[in-house]
Amino acid sequence: MSGNEITVVHLVRHGEVHNPDGVLYGRRPGYHLSDLGRRMADRVAEHLADRDVTYVVSSPLERAQETAAPVSKSHGLETATDSRLLEAENVFEGKTFGVGDGALRKPGNWKHLTNPFKPSWGEPYVAQVVRMTSALEAARDKARGHEAVAVSHQLPIWIVRSFAEKRRLWHDPRRRQCTLASLTSFTYEGDRLVSVGYSEPARDLVPAHLLAGAKPVKGASKAFGA
Repeated sequence: MSGNEITVVHLVRHGEVHNPDGVLYGRRPGYHLSDLGRRMADRVAEHLADRDVTYVVSSPLERAQETAAPVSKSHGLETATDSRLLEAENVFEGKTFGVGDGALRKPGNWKHLTNPFKPSWGEPYVAQVVRMTSALEAARDKARGHEAVAVSHQLPIWIVRSFAEKRRLWHDPRRRQCTLASLTSFTYEGDRLVSVGYSEPARDLVPAHLLAGAKPVKGASKAFGA
């Protein structure tokens, strides 16, 4: 293996999910892409069609598998599955979590909000860094000298990117630069990470209130647990 061999791993956030009840679906099974989400997945595949992709891997959750499928098909590959790419655990899973309503209005849930730096309501940020870094490195090794696509979820992607870019791990969720069907691309020279890039091939398909930095809208559909 050449020491300066270049490998790129694209961490892809899945497309929009059909979630009419607006629950934080987290790791729950049975949540599939919406029609719009499938269009987003197709857009990602189109964006990567001419790239040297030799390995595709996904979180085991349906929405991630369905986002990976068009990419795998366009490159004649099978989609591997890696549980390290799963969504982060969250105690509010299965509950509504909107603006002015939902789980946060119930005092019994407030005990889970005591430490935003860990965070106290779910999987520790450090644990996410460990498993996501391991998944990235595994994908890199599978695609040495080429490109890999790994489909995951917003929070784990943002946390491992923040770690790679030497930012604090605790953050305002509204400020995550990781919109639906976006690519966070890690470039390696040999085993060494040399850069992190970001792109949004399906940006024109993403509802405005789901873009990074958008203000929450009461009653608007959301990609909870994404």
